[in-house]
Amino acid sequence: MFQIKVKDGRGRIGKLETPHGVVTTPNLMPVIHPRKQSIDVKDFGAEIVITNAYLIYNNQELKEKAENIGVHELINFHGPVMTDSGSFQLSVYGDVDITNEEVIDFQEKIKSDIGTSLDIPTAPYIDEEIAERDLKITLKRAKEAKEYRDKKGYDLLLNSVVQGSTYMNLREYCASELAYLDFDLYPIGAVVPLMEMYHYDKIVDIVMNSVRNLPDSKPRHLMGAGHPMLFALAVAMGCDLFDSAAYILYAEDDRFLTTRGTYKLKDLNEMPCSCEICSKYTIDEIKSMEKEERTKLIAQHNLYVSFAEIRLIRQAIYEGSLMELVEERCRVHPQLLNAYRRLGEYVDDLEIYDPRTKKSAFFYTGSESLKRAEVKRHLNKIREMPKKRDLVLLPSYRKPYSKNIPKKLENFYVYGDETDIDLNSTDFMVVDIPFTLIPLDLDEIYPLSQNIAPKSKDLGAIDEVQNFLSEIIPKYNQVLINEKLIDDYNIELYKIHPQSDLIKYKYNDIDKIIAIANYQFGEGAGQALFNGKIKIEKSKNTGKIRHIYDGENNIIVNMRASDSFFILSKEGAKRLHKVFEYPKLRVVVNSDSEPFTREGKSVFSKFILESDENIRATDEILIVNEKDDLLGFGKTLLNHNEMMDFKVGQAIKTRKGFKE
Repeated sequence: MFQIKVKDGRGRIGKLETPHGVVTTPNLMPVIHPRKQSIDVKDFGAEIVITNAYLIYNNQELKEKAENIGVHELINFHGPVMTDSGSFQLSVYGDVDITNEEVIDFQEKIKSDIGTSLDIPTAPYIDEEIAERDLKITLKRAKEAKEYRDKKGYDLLLNSVVQGSTYMNLREYCASELAYLDFDLYPIGAVVPLMEMYHYDKIVDIVMNSVRNLPDSKPRHLMGAGHPMLFALAVAMGCDLFDSAAYILYAEDDRFLTTRGTYKLKDLNEMPCSCEICSKYTIDEIKSMEKEERTKLIAQHNLYVSFAEIRLIRQAIYEGSLMELVEERCRVHPQLLNAYRRLGEYVDDLEIYDPRTKKSAFFYTGSESLKRAEVKRHLNKIREMPKKRDLVLLPSYRKPYSKNIPKKLENFYVYGDETDIDLNSTDFMVVDIPFTLIPLDLDEIYPLSQNIAPKSKDLGAIDEVQNFLSEIIPKYNQVLINEKLIDDYNIELYKIHPQSDLIKYKYNDIDKIIAIANYQFGEGAGQALFNGKIKIEKSKNTGKIRHIYDGENNIIVNMRASDSFFILSKEGAKRLHKVFEYPKLRVVVNSDSEPFTREGKSVFSKFILESDENIRATDEILIVNEKDDLLGFGKTLLNHNEMMDFKVGQAIKTRKGFKE
């Protein structure tokens, strides 16, 4: 059983239940060789390990011992153990002396927690006909293994590996077919050769085309991805587990793993980090050691570094800063940066899984940040927003912009009809990086205010601003462009004329709360929530809006201080439910859940029948039954896809219920 606890983009903190304990994901599984393990990986934070069932099976002494005492005693690890089926040996030697059913039987017999069917790893860039032939065998064996496991009633959790070489159509097909068969975990295989060739961009293609065709409710394991410099990127793509033989293999070759790459001992003048090994020994002491002792210490360093990176990634997910960590890590190598840029091509997919609001501010670290989900989501909102007749474009001021712009604005150029500007029919927007256009009524909401970018503007960002302005400006009759923007962004538009008249911007609370509601819930929400007489209550300390009441002093919404989004009250929920038609903003629960929802209890995924496809994690939503009766309202922990796929775990934190 697997459930999500915290999300950031496609990255997720999850809990995987196994017969030998619960594993927190993302996590690293050190590879344990059944015959020669000298390091106790538990000492470094290992919660789960992986070993090779075929190597045990193929050695009579190990086989008898494993069948007698179990794999956990054999390798001296009493937490969850995953076993591989011999696929690696199959890829190296071309054949293995075991059948698919035999390897399932054996993995069950030695009490493995998670077993693997006997797939065929297909090398990158091989002829497509060969890849397709191998894939058919892999899928045939996967189906056989699943049916055999179920028929026998084994407790063994079962992996089946996504294959398909470097052909995305085959990867998609394989993932879809395996998803239909409903395995417990889904490894993504045959990427090690690509890592060795530094073809990280191709790994991005493989992972993304696999993951988006796999169920959200099952963990994904990127096989052989044991280098810490790759972990953050892989987690951001939705990978939950990694295995590493690299920690010992690199140590045997006198190589140190770090998040910045790999260092050869002979090239080092200083120890590469501050782990226990690097703090205790000097580089000269390491070099002077006997080979066996040196290998063991370097392997320990490699484990320290690898598990430290896993912990750092989990912390970043808790904070909502995973993508900042990815951007930092991917700048350590040009090919990793190339891979991150490739990931930007999948932004539409990433946006679906990215929570609407986060604890951490958005950090702009380069033009690659413009391909992030938050930027894509906002620009789509700007495209969809109803446009007034005219537009005034302003340079950025101190945040919040709306409270810091001069009362009198001057030095504009005019693009368009050159008619008298009507302030009642004018959109005022600030041009700033990374979100390009920020309406002044929305300038305090997440992440339009909660972001940090350098004052100097890079060429990539300037190009993106120019491109988006060229798309939006023609939609207005008349656009007034502050002269500073002409210089900052090299805006060269025809029909530009100087404008000497002064322009006035007047801050208005009513306009602001209507705009925020429309942005957050959809067009028409502001008018629905704030019709009739209302009262706005502000913080005495900050002057920010905190509560909004109707004429009878009933609370409609609260404004959250951290991101300036609205939290619904019962009155607010009823108003939105009345105006918006099904299924907008709704999550539909079954009759079993209805009485608990009315009591204000949290909603679990298994009780959800349907939901609005536009729902993202952290959205404020309405909870209804199949008749569209309003049962309650709350905050989502998952998006639409995840709520519909998971059968365990919490999906909505209910704020209030409507008792009958």
